[in-house]
Amino acid sequence: MKKISTGVLVAAIALGTTTQVLAGNKDRTGQAGASELLINPWGQSTGVFGMNTAQVRGVDAMKTNIAGLAFVNKTELGASYSLFLRGSNIGVNNLGFAQKMGKNSGTLGVNIMALSMGEITITDYNNPTGTSGVYKPQLFNMQVGYAKSFSKTIHAGVGATFVSEQISNVKASGLAFEAGIQYVTGKRDNFHFGITLRNIGTNMRFAGSGFSTENIAAQGEYSMNTLVPAEKFEMPTYLNFGVAYDFYLDETNQPTTDAQATDATAAMPKHRVTPMANFTSNSFNNDFLGLGVEYSYKEMFMLRGAYRYEKNIGTANSTTMYTGISAGATVQTRIGETGPTLAIDYSFRPTQRPATGVHVFSLRFIR
Repeated sequence: MKKISTGVLVAAIALGTTTQVLAGNKDRTGQAGASELLINPWGQSTGVFGMNTAQVRGVDAMKTNIAGLAFVNKTELGASYSLFLRGSNIGVNNLGFAQKMGKNSGTLGVNIMALSMGEITITDYNNPTGTSGVYKPQLFNMQVGYAKSFSKTIHAGVGATFVSEQISNVKASGLAFEAGIQYVTGKRDNFHFGITLRNIGTNMRFAGSGFSTENIAAQGEYSMNTLVPAEKFEMPTYLNFGVAYDFYLDETNQPTTDAQATDATAAMPKHRVTPMANFTSNSFNNDFLGLGVEYSYKEMFMLRGAYRYEKNIGTANSTTMYTGISAGATVQTRIGETGPTLAIDYSFRPTQRPATGVHVFSLRFIR
């Protein structure tokens, strides 16, 4: 009871401190910038549309709930690539690294993400058909996070993300912060609750020579450059809640004590089914509500799927390109007897327009 009370208290404090932050109205929809901060580049999380807030672990947690970084045993390295809307030349390259700092210390993680959009034709007032060459937008962010297990049930983490957006003559940068908590309890630690607040940060403003114009003086005797300032914009802040429960389908056939098992792995059931529910309160977008499920065989092969609902989804008034459905899979195995575990993740989220979907591929090495 003491552990449960502690978990509830921590969650209540986190919720209480964020209520005012997210008290905005939906009239502000679309007014935030740095929307790439809402992109999740990892195959595990996107297989359930990020609804694994309560039980996500490892480098994957850095884009879902930073508290899950605390579960890294030693070292984890991962890379991923997201193919957005096949034929659009939009891709997301991502690299993550996490290192346990010590037996009783927390875990430090770094995640680097860059968007590739190909070449875009330059057009202006004098060249509306685009005869002035091409440019390549550069959207980049680097995240540093730290998470620690304060007890067997309470895990928490914090992180900061540097954001950079630029083209050849215009750029903007900012800093976003996040915090997350995971609470775990049950006979086999099978009840999970998570809460995270992400993308609270500094305002951003575009600046550069692209905002200057050459004007002729009123008398027409000389010209002068005029710099037109851009308006500031906020980060896409959101608050996310998640709950999940692990059901072990063959638990009655397993040893009841470690002494009856030949090793720690044998003591665990082979088949796990984890249903999950999630709610996201967005400051500058529609709120999300969804359900997901994951099946695992011996923690070596996993299948997952989910449905995320938001206002007007699937209609002509929808503000999202997604249909709400997501699916994914993971295959992982140890390399040799003492080598790291190799994990391959894949997810697919169908889209409405165009109907080519979003594919995510991830590769992780876990020690």
